[in-house]
Amino acid sequence: MSNQLMYYVARILELYSYVLIARVLMSWVPDVERTSIGRFLVKFTEPYLGFFRRFIPPLPLGGGYLDLSPIVAIFAWHFVTVGVLNVLSWIL
Repeated sequence: MSNQLMYYVARILELYSYVLIARVLMSWVPDVERTSIGRFLVKFTEPYLGFFRRFIPPLPLGGGYLDLSPIVAIFAWHFVTVGVLNVLSWIL
């Protein structure tokens, strides 16, 4: 039973990391955020990504800006995933 729980928790956390990556890739294509899938991804990921945007300002790059907060957020999500799985394995 504990192995199944670990498996499902790991898959859910992994799925969210894929959603984060999809959101970052989606930001490179201008009109994708206006689709129903795009609106869902924005609504689902913005609370997490917005937290990092408050602390990491975009870097000026030529005529625009480079937002590094999604990169930091994905790395942080990896550490959260590893931490949650380690705590669960210790508890179970």
